[in-house]
Amino acid sequence: MNKKLYMQFAGSCTFLIFAFLSYVVKFYPAWLQPFDNIITSVVRSLYPNCDGFFLWITQFGNVASIAILFLAMLFVLVYGKKYVDALWLSMGVITIAVVINPLLKLFFTRERPLLEHLVVETSFSFPSGHATASMVFYGSLILLVPLFIQSKAWCISLQTCLAIFILLIGISRVYLGVHFPTDILGGYCEGLTWLLFTYPIYRKQRLIKVLQKKQL
Repeated sequence: MNKKLYMQFAGSCTFLIFAFLSYVVKFYPAWLQPFDNIITSVVRSLYPNCDGFFLWITQFGNVASIAILFLAMLFVLVYGKKYVDALWLSMGVITIAVVINPLLKLFFTRERPLLEHLVVETSFSFPSGHATASMVFYGSLILLVPLFIQSKAWCISLQTCLAIFILLIGISRVYLGVHFPTDILGGYCEGLTWLLFTYPIYRKQRLIKVLQKKQL
């Protein structure tokens, strides 16, 4: 199985998970309560007295933080004439995080947990905007890292750090009491589905551009 087919298969799996969660959230939300309660209890018991850390880490999934980092990364890509890369990153952040995720929240209208909220949130709960945005943006950076770092060891190290960062942002939302774990899983699957299906297309277009430059 080549890389494209592998990613398409993986993307199909994440889409099916998202579709299943969406169906249950919309029609049978009570089914998810045992899972959500267990995971929430584990997160809050494993990380007691970590308010400061999770209040800090969750900010990197906020709209303002993602917007600033996205514009900075976009500038770097455009300045380096990496237009295909800039377009792919922009499509992911704008299409999924800015347009589709808010519309999905309005469709599912899932209320947030009844726990004490350590941050103020006014929108609906499923799928998590922080989880979706962090997966799309930081996940894109994971795939773009090889453009800037040639050392394989440093490249893998940075990619691993970004992956852990995405995970911590999701955990922070559960810890702060503003999301169910299934909101986070849904957001991750939403963003990951986009990355897995579009990355092979982006890579193909980037290769075409590279070959065209060599022919000039």
